[in-house]
Amino acid sequence: MVFPTVREVLALDPVRHGSPRVVAGAAGLDRPVRWVHSAEVPDIAHLLRGGELVLSTGIGLPADDEGLRRFVGDLADVGACGLVLELGRRYSAAVPRAMVAAAERHGLPLVELHRATPFVPVTEAVHALIVDAQLAELRATEEIHQRFTELSVEGAEPAEVVAQAAALAGAPVVLENLARQVLAYDSAGERAELLLDGWESYSRRIQPPGRTGYDPDAGWLVTIVGARGQDWGRLLLRWPGPGSGGAADGAAPPTRLSILLERAASALALGRLIRRDAEHLDRQIHRTLLTALLDHTRPVDEVSLRARALGVPLERRHLVGVVVRHRGDPPEAPTSAQARLRDLAEAVGQAVREARLAGLASVLDDHAVGALLALKSPDEAEMALFRFATAVRALARVDLVVAAGSGVDSPREARRSLLEARQVAHAARRDRRLSGAGAGMVYRLPDVGLAGLLHLLREEPRLQTFVERELGGLLVHDAQHPRDQLLGTLRTYLECGRNKSAAAEATHLSRPAFYERLARISRIVGADLDTVDVCLSLHVALLALDAVRDA
Repeated sequence: MVFPTVREVLALDPVRHGSPRVVAGAAGLDRPVRWVHSAEVPDIAHLLRGGELVLSTGIGLPADDEGLRRFVGDLADVGACGLVLELGRRYSAAVPRAMVAAAERHGLPLVELHRATPFVPVTEAVHALIVDAQLAELRATEEIHQRFTELSVEGAEPAEVVAQAAALAGAPVVLENLARQVLAYDSAGERAELLLDGWESYSRRIQPPGRTGYDPDAGWLVTIVGARGQDWGRLLLRWPGPGSGGAADGAAPPTRLSILLERAASALALGRLIRRDAEHLDRQIHRTLLTALLDHTRPVDEVSLRARALGVPLERRHLVGVVVRHRGDPPEAPTSAQARLRDLAEAVGQAVREARLAGLASVLDDHAVGALLALKSPDEAEMALFRFATAVRALARVDLVVAAGSGVDSPREARRSLLEARQVAHAARRDRRLSGAGAGMVYRLPDVGLAGLLHLLREEPRLQTFVERELGGLLVHDAQHPRDQLLGTLRTYLECGRNKSAAAEATHLSRPAFYERLARISRIVGADLDTVDVCLSLHVALLALDAVRDA
């Protein structure tokens, strides 16, 4: 709140009537006057709380110099903003020199009134100023609350909230993240380059106390931005601002600005929560619709209607199912895997938007994120998939498999495209031939070859029988002797093109030890591992085993 100063009180008509003259402590004339107190006794300091302007005729003050010095010192110690003495009743021509010297030493403004002055009009005038200031503060605070409530309801962007704060404060405002990087700013008419040049290092020197505080050395009022116990930034307002009249002695900014800054920070935090929760809700709806298409849990017409209401028309569109998953099977704890999957879902949703496509996107299962792209014509498919794959890889920044199913022209056929994309993604996840290829690389069914075919047949009993016939003995042996893991040795041998030296090196075994393992594998499977047909059959069985285990 902005209280009137001692200087402003002396300019009031009831005070000017008394011909005031400042005799000591002129440097303190800009102190705020919180209240006016009339007193004629020396022991009043214990009745004051600071910020009072004391009016007196002096008739009850001590007669000795030491008593006067103690009286002035007590007023200064308690935080009184000034002392006004009316001449004529106790002091005829001037206040005692001991009082003047004490007031000057303590920096307490001491004012003489050379004409008889009724104190009641003075008190009324000052208190009217204080009440007016309080009302103005209340009106300003109400405007602040109303404006930032409107911004919160409207879902205003951070830049708009910051601009509004700067306009209401008449001072530069900066929003930064915890790394001291500027997220939004408004220079309030100043040159932005002067405000932001070297901001990161400069901001780290601004260290206010508490969550909202003022750093007088830097001249910035700061509040923390965050919600639900998660802080993510700081909002800073420079004080003194342009034309603010702020004191140069490091005086704190008015309470109104602290309220303004905190309300702006609340609006920023709420806006971030609303946007994040809205994105979560969107993904939940998308998942419901994709699940309905895959599992037939809802009529297709209802799914189309709800998708159109989300801004994703499926009727009279060329639909392409896309599945994205991490390459390989990272050995992680379940909670970490879930977090990775959530991050991937956010990247897929953002990639759909950045590629300027319409589509549904959500998590499909414990490993994959799916999207159903709704294109205006089949001719757009290749370029749309390229833009999407490029965007999602740039956002995720990890090695991904992006797989697409065959395009269809009806929501009733969308399931087939999504299932095909999921099967291709599962089959391609260990395919290193295209790992690290161009950002726009998308797997299709022809790209996964034999692995894709086996994945499509993974639930076929005859394929499962073939796996058991070829590898059953090894699977039983490894189950009974976990330290041997002969199946892994066989896989490495076949993946190295039956090069025994390379396979021994890959398994970190000596050649004799590796050869001994191959001999045991040969006895268990009952076949010669130097025979091409045998190795081909075993390799197909291994690929089929991977497909069956995926199921």
